[in-house]
Amino acid sequence: MMEFAGTPGTVTAFVLRLFQCFFAIASITYMVTTPNFYQVTAFSFLVASMGLQFVWSFGIACVDAYALAKKKIIQSRGLVGLFVVGDWVTATLSLAAASSSSAITVLSFSDLGGCRFGEECQKLQLAAGLAFLTWITIGISSLIMFWILAAG
Repeated sequence: MMEFAGTPGTVTAFVLRLFQCFFAIASITYMVTTPNFYQVTAFSFLVASMGLQFVWSFGIACVDAYALAKKKIIQSRGLVGLFVVGDWVTATLSLAAASSSSAITVLSFSDLGGCRFGEECQKLQLAAGLAFLTWITIGISSLIMFWILAAG
């Protein structure tokens, strides 16, 4: 298997997973601190999707940290295949959640005459933006994993 930036067990892979965790938790935090987020299905989906993203990324970050501590690069085809499937599933869910929540945000706050809730509107917009940042980082990881699997 090829070894380059983002390969499981490298510092780059570990940093990508930490960014995924950070953006997912930040998105959840902004969303749940608004009092009425649960009334919109897209916002509830965003919280569930970012929760799954955090659990997945944190688990893989732990694997990367262990591999870094042991100074071993993970090159097992089965494990990399599992990473590919997990990354693609969570990337798809993250993109769907980010897109749906940002669509509702644009509809509610721009097309229907603006937001009347002040700080709550900003939190919802930040949560959607952070969800897109989560998707970008998981997208990078998933492409790297797919490339490693295909090249190996």
